[in-house]
Amino acid sequence: MSDTAILINTGVTVAAIVVLIVRFRLNPVIALVLGSCYLGLSTGLGVSKTVEEITAGFGDVMAEIGLLIAFGVLIGAILRDLRAIERLVDKLLKVFGERRIPYAMALTIATVLQSIFLDVLLVISGPLARGIGKRLGPRGVARMATALAIALECGIVFTVPGVGALALAGLLHVPLGKYLLFGLVVVIPTVTVAIAIMSVFFARGWWNPAKDEMADEIVTPEARPQGGPGTVAAVDLRKPPALPVVFSPLLGALVLIATGAVAEMLEWSNPVVAFLSSPVVALLLGLVGTCLIGRRYMGQPAVESALGSGLRDSGQILLLNGVGGCLAAVLAAAGLGDILGKYFSANTWAPLLLVWLMAAVLHIAVGSVTISAITSAGLLAPIAPSLGLDPVLIALSAGAGSLFMVHLTSNTFWLLQSLLGQTTRGALKTVSVGVSVASVVALGPILALNLVL
Repeated sequence: MSDTAILINTGVTVAAIVVLIVRFRLNPVIALVLGSCYLGLSTGLGVSKTVEEITAGFGDVMAEIGLLIAFGVLIGAILRDLRAIERLVDKLLKVFGERRIPYAMALTIATVLQSIFLDVLLVISGPLARGIGKRLGPRGVARMATALAIALECGIVFTVPGVGALALAGLLHVPLGKYLLFGLVVVIPTVTVAIAIMSVFFARGWWNPAKDEMADEIVTPEARPQGGPGTVAAVDLRKPPALPVVFSPLLGALVLIATGAVAEMLEWSNPVVAFLSSPVVALLLGLVGTCLIGRRYMGQPAVESALGSGLRDSGQILLLNGVGGCLAAVLAAAGLGDILGKYFSANTWAPLLLVWLMAAVLHIAVGSVTISAITSAGLLAPIAPSLGLDPVLIALSAGAGSLFMVHLTSNTFWLLQSLLGQTTRGALKTVSVGVSVASVVALGPILALNLVL
């Protein structure tokens, strides 16, 4: 088949996936698999080869990140029931004070708390952020809403074990320890600078509390339907554990993963370090440690309940990440990487900007950060070798682009709007504009990394 026909069918596939998700409200998992089927058949792979690539692509991604996602979600479920977030925010407020709390809370959420399922993290932290915002003056709600939106969305795609970060690393075959280190290099300045820029906007009169905030009561975690995302179990802690104790297993796991990445870059080999720093083993140890802490302070039945809730939450996440691998495998088998490789040059900054633009367009169309990141990564996976760029830069660029223009089709947009007590107009400023600013700011450290890699 000609190169032109393959490119046309790829474009039709992407457009069809977007239409199925947005117009016909089809589940993204089904839409991505249907798109993979069409692409394989339309590019001449044949029935057997198409099915083989779809199943192999799903299996490859699950083999690489499936356990990591499950372990991360389970750790987050126990942390949620230990009420770690509420206590952490209270501690941050005491340590950093009201002036610096937007930055402190945002950086903590974007880096430390990414194992917690997004809706749960948002439902717990949203009311806390609004309460703090009321104490920061007339622009306090705007500052806290923006900080929370930027932190949540950036954490998903830049920070391990965020769902988007795991998907991007898995689909583009980036070592997880390496993604962890370079993701932190990107996310910390991105969150800090983006919040500072938005604070300047608000200080110059861009926020009108009379029009951008609503006086209605916010939805609290307890008011949400029991059993769904965001439900917080009513657990009577025997004795509140110290925060360093609560987070030590997760932080220890991340330190182990980072240690493995540093050892690899220094070309230092030790079998014990290699075993303990492998992401699966490190996160497994983190999960075991978190379970032991939960058992000590909540009791075994409460831990089992939290784990059951985490397993329910992880199902759709695992499927969605896996089908991203289906699309990537079919694209690679169709030869798209060789075709597009002719039009890209690794000697300029243009490829990274094109990666960012592709993910941004997909996000505007689909309205989901995770889906657009996964889809763009699937499209880029077969192209990555021909670009001559370090795959971690391609992954980070796709993640940055997928943040652009969080808008009305996003569930996160409406949760932030209601939980932070904003009008739709206010949420467009704090969420849509705020996260878009972060999306553009992230290009700075990514392009800077390109100069040294």
